[in-house]
Amino acid sequence: MKAFTDTEFLNYHHLRYFWMVAREGSLRAAAEQLKVSQPSICTQIQQLEAALGEDLFRTSGRSLVLTEFGRIIFGYAGEIFTLGGEILRATKQAPAARALRLHAGIVDSFPKLLSYEIMRPLFEHQPAIQVTCHEGKLPDLVAQLTTYRSDVVLSDEPASPGISGKVFNHLLGTSDVTFCAMPALAKKLKGRFPRSLDEAPAVLPTHNCHLRRDLEKWFAATNVQPRVIAEFEDAALAKIVATNGSAFIALPSLVASEAIERYGFASIGRTKEIETRFYAITAERRLTHPGILAITARMKPTTKKPGGKSRS
Repeated sequence: MKAFTDTEFLNYHHLRYFWMVAREGSLRAAAEQLKVSQPSICTQIQQLEAALGEDLFRTSGRSLVLTEFGRIIFGYAGEIFTLGGEILRATKQAPAARALRLHAGIVDSFPKLLSYEIMRPLFEHQPAIQVTCHEGKLPDLVAQLTTYRSDVVLSDEPASPGISGKVFNHLLGTSDVTFCAMPALAKKLKGRFPRSLDEAPAVLPTHNCHLRRDLEKWFAATNVQPRVIAEFEDAALAKIVATNGSAFIALPSLVASEAIERYGFASIGRTKEIETRFYAITAERRLTHPGILAITARMKPTTKKPGGKSRS
């Protein structure tokens, strides 16, 4: 792949011709849309390939098929022209009518019920805020943050200074942990908690999740070793699996009441020896985005539920 210097620029006219051919599936269809000749499009694409240093298409019979590199460029081109359309639409609106936007990254191990609680002020905000959420791994989400493709990342662990550029961790709150199961199993395990968890079936977070590491330390300290029947990065999926009544789960107490109400769980017990922390990670130390200010103002560093009393 060719490396561009600071004095070179991508020709977006060439890029649009390529994108149109890839989108329409043929030179003929693209030529009709663009109202130009097919040879003209071929020339433009060849110039783009020469600039990028790799082929964008390969022939398959009489058809043009995107190369692996071409698929990557097609994805970027789609984002570019979508944003271009948004710019044109925004210029036609009065400043007061332009919607605020917030792009949020959410670490895949982050509790979904808590994500909603944190973001609830965004859905009630005036003027309205259009929210776009992406899930992923913390390093990937922070990389998007530092390149300004996201405004904030919600995480159950802080981003380390060297993870990807300079970022800032804002503590949203803390919570201890509640153990839950469907009522029949919870009744069996409740009596001698936490000893009752020894050899009991469990659905736990995977080892790369911060909560799992804290649970393992607590299990060792209390001389408890559950029988792990499944591990999930997605806490919401773990809750769904646990509803079959075959295992207990561990939840931040901050959202335990909602889980009990929504999924029909019963509480087995609660420990304050495990403290889960929740962070909003930003690329700026001083928060200025109205949406981020709204969620950080509502969430306080406490085990209480946002806007109300502690619920567990």
